[in-house]
Amino acid sequence: MGEVIVIGGGAAGMIAAYAAAEHGHRVMLLEKNEKLGKKLFITGKGRCNVTNACEKDKLFENVVSNPKFLYSAFDSFDNRKMMELLQAAGCPLKTERGERVFPVSDHSSDVIAALERLLRGKKVDVRLRTSVREVLAQEGKVTGVLLSDGTKQAADAVVLATGGLSYPSTGSVGDGYPMAQKLGHTVKECAPALVPMEIEEPWCASLQGLSLKNVTLTMTCGKKKIWDGFGEMLFTHFGISGPLVLSASSFYGKCKDKDNVAVTVDLKPALTFDQLDRRILRDFDGNPNKQLKNVVSGLYPAKLTPVMVSLSGIDGEKKIHEITRQERAKLLELTKGLQMHVSGLRDYPEAIITQGGIRVKEVNPSTMESKLVKGLYFAGELLDLDAVTGGFNLQIAWSTGYLAGSSIP
Repeated sequence: MGEVIVIGGGAAGMIAAYAAAEHGHRVMLLEKNEKLGKKLFITGKGRCNVTNACEKDKLFENVVSNPKFLYSAFDSFDNRKMMELLQAAGCPLKTERGERVFPVSDHSSDVIAALERLLRGKKVDVRLRTSVREVLAQEGKVTGVLLSDGTKQAADAVVLATGGLSYPSTGSVGDGYPMAQKLGHTVKECAPALVPMEIEEPWCASLQGLSLKNVTLTMTCGKKKIWDGFGEMLFTHFGISGPLVLSASSFYGKCKDKDNVAVTVDLKPALTFDQLDRRILRDFDGNPNKQLKNVVSGLYPAKLTPVMVSLSGIDGEKKIHEITRQERAKLLELTKGLQMHVSGLRDYPEAIITQGGIRVKEVNPSTMESKLVKGLYFAGELLDLDAVTGGFNLQIAWSTGYLAGSSIP
């Protein structure tokens, strides 16, 4: 039985502490906040999208950075095992659209309470309001930690699970990066991910609050398509947000030419160009003497109609029988391809996760142990791993955390 210290009481830290204790170690969990799971509490708008119930191969498909690194982690502790663990700990779950898994109660506090019960059951020594200054090591092996008050705590192994830079209000300020760097680790440049986008077009702000459901969004970098997806998006005072946009934002960093990023929305993805043209013609034929702005109102949400008419360049007062084929074609193209230019992403306070982090080549994927310092393990968002929305990022935290905790000899 060894002495294990886990730094960080978020998703990855709690599951790592549980796994280490389950494997017979004496475990101390250090959390600088006044309670555990502070960031977990606000995930999924307070409902906590704990994981995704998809098949294992789909888990990998939804990972944006370094999916191959996660083979062992997902293999040793996958979504099914996490769901079983939470339910056994008294947190019943339900699966919603897109295979997203939530607590039946819709309260993230119930997920945290279940994890706390698991920690108590394994006699994990949880110390709140306890921050760590550095991880101590001698001759390439971990010896313990130095707390902010200057006291030293000895340990045979340390799991670093301090999170990234997103939602700094929850204490995620990247304090684990310098701890790792001091021990020789490389931190890949970090950027906010799963974050709303700022849009150049001024008309975008006039649509603030409008939600579009069942649309297709495609993001391009120059002429190259870098992401597309189907779902829901939202217009804001600065640009666009919503599940589709957040997922697309994770691929923004992959574009070298940031001045040339655009998103195109197909407002009617269920209809082909020909089908949509026939639909518009049908509406036109039935209302030849009405004004364009009144006839196309059936095609778009009320708030979007004046914007679409304006962008088409057609006078909204124009009678339908006066509309030319070319003008109708313009309206058709706009409906199947409403384009906006991305001027940038919002910052960490609005980002769900951090892209970048501890370089995974310096970490053993089979154990999450550092290849540079014996007895040092990593878990969660601190690592250069991230995925799209839908519960996948939390599954990365659970899988890497459990593997780290259970790999300590």
